[in-house]
Amino acid sequence: MRNGIKPNPNTVFPIKGIDTLTYVKPTVKNPNIIVGDFTYFGDVDFESHVTHHYDFNGDKLIIGKFCQIAQGVNFVMNGANHQMNAVSTYPFYIFDGWDQEAPPPSEMPLKGDTVIGNDVWIGQNSTILPGVHIGDGAIIGLNSVVGSDVEPYTVVAGNPAKPIRKRFDDELIEIMLQLKWWDLKTEEINDLIPILTCSDLEKVKRTLKEIHR
Repeated sequence: MRNGIKPNPNTVFPIKGIDTLTYVKPTVKNPNIIVGDFTYFGDVDFESHVTHHYDFNGDKLIIGKFCQIAQGVNFVMNGANHQMNAVSTYPFYIFDGWDQEAPPPSEMPLKGDTVIGNDVWIGQNSTILPGVHIGDGAIIGLNSVVGSDVEPYTVVAGNPAKPIRKRFDDELIEIMLQLKWWDLKTEEINDLIPILTCSDLEKVKRTLKEIHR
């Protein structure tokens, strides 16, 4: 490790002298927001970018390890959705003074938890809509609105976000999904960095095959 200092996922500001980039996990207080080690946000106050996250819906935002979340990214949760299978979309039941019960959950537009995999890069000012699942290693282009699931190691962009391309061939994607490098010990990840940052993908493939023989 550099200067004998081991990476610490519980550090709020992981770059010395920079207070505009934060590791997310140590800043989160809401138990329904679960974030893995070393995932960072290009800003402060991550929770303010998780909107319409009401306790009564019980939905969770789950983000893996080593994700890179740019400034201006917002996660819109299920509380933003209005009932569209009735003649009025107005949510009477959430406001004081109306004495009617909310419709049963089966009648509500709840799409479940929002789940972001590991090593996902979400570009600046993108919006992730309720219930979306984004696979490991995916890249979300800036200003994208993601309303449907994203396959692992896939680049998507646009409004609505659409697949642009796979990042690697199927063989390398399968190797990466089996490797799950983000779950290795810090020391093991450190030793793998030259391979994880190598642009010669055939060399990466050969090396990782050797490691896992």
